[in-house]
Amino acid sequence: MSGETRYTIGDLARRTGLSVKTIRYYADTGIVPPTDRSPAGYRLFDAEAVARLELVRTLRDLGVDLATIRRVVDREVPLPEVAAAHAEALAVQIRVLRLRQAVLTVAAKRGASSSEVEDLHRLAQLTTHQRGRLVGDFLDTVFAGLGDQPAYPGVMVSMTPELPDEPTTEQVEAWLELAELCRDPTFRASMRQLARQHAADHDVTELPRPDAVAVVRDAVAPALAAGLDPTAPEADAVVAVVIDRYARLRGRPDDTGLRQRLLERLTVANDPRRDRYLDLLSVINGWSTGDAVAPAAEWFLQALRARMPEPAR
Repeated sequence: MSGETRYTIGDLARRTGLSVKTIRYYADTGIVPPTDRSPAGYRLFDAEAVARLELVRTLRDLGVDLATIRRVVDREVPLPEVAAAHAEALAVQIRVLRLRQAVLTVAAKRGASSSEVEDLHRLAQLTTHQRGRLVGDFLDTVFAGLGDQPAYPGVMVSMTPELPDEPTTEQVEAWLELAELCRDPTFRASMRQLARQHAADHDVTELPRPDAVAVVRDAVAPALAAGLDPTAPEADAVVAVVIDRYARLRGRPDDTGLRQRLLERLTVANDPRRDRYLDLLSVINGWSTGDAVAPAAEWFLQALRARMPEPAR
């Protein structure tokens, strides 16, 4: 035993990076008591005390309070139990910090006023039930009167965000923006009109069929990818394909009335907020992002308008 290495407080400070003052405090309070004293009266510590000090330093770095650390090093409470409790507490703190970070990030990006920051903070603090009520009210408004049709309950479910219990900062940011869209009366009205136009395109038999928006999106995609000018003669073929498909969908011939109806459908669909809602939904739910509708709708609107007859004077 006499040959075992002994360390002074200065030795421990150099080994651990802790200050002499801190180590002396741990020794004075009995958290890391000295093993012996030198002939001159200096406190000395053995290898076990060094290991005990290393554990104390680690637990302090992890945010464990000194009272709990004392119980751990005195073996009054098992270290795994303490670790589990503090890990759980840290998880809660991390979630809170993510929420705060998301609110501040969104506020900074948009130059939000104090009232807007308060509103963002309230949206971030909503419970799962409260978030469900907010989105449910939005979807009920959009699909009111259509729920008895077989397809729409499933569509409503697919448009419902499910923020996970441990969301990332990006998911919280997406939730904040999506919640604001849900509360926007102009967006509600636009989506409600789009839902009714979709239903009207399916008011004939032989379901299911694509609606006007799906027809345009699928047919226009290659033209968009190629950078084709919608007013150029080369776009005639794309317009002809869309008109033919939509005429067959409606069960009526290609005429001014059909084209006007298609223009009305696409004017409503040409709302970038609809694409934004679906992108945000994908982020929140962890889905892959789908194809945007607005670019195809805008392209075809330009193409069709360029080919519509001039109104009579």
